[in-house]
Amino acid sequence: MKKKIELPKFKNESEERNFWEKFDLSEYAEKGDFRKVSFPDLKPTSKSISIRIPTYILLKLKEEANSKDIPYQSLIKEFIVQGLG
Repeated sequence: MKKKIELPKFKNESEERNFWEKFDLSEYAEKGDFRKVSFPDLKPTSKSISIRIPTYILLKLKEEANSKDIPYQSLIKEFIVQGLG
């Protein structure tokens, strides 16, 4: 470790964001200072949205989700991910 990090008191989130954008960790740590960590219970943040879907499409989604034994909303998320990738 090169030198200790001393964080300033931030007046607001914008000031903190500006600090971290310019922060250079190489002034405070060397490669050997790091260790591997894992966060097994970390879940991605979700946001609820409302969308209008024709009834016949929703029924087909629910039928397919039922045949796969998964919730229909999970199936919708899978389809969205496939469409983006």
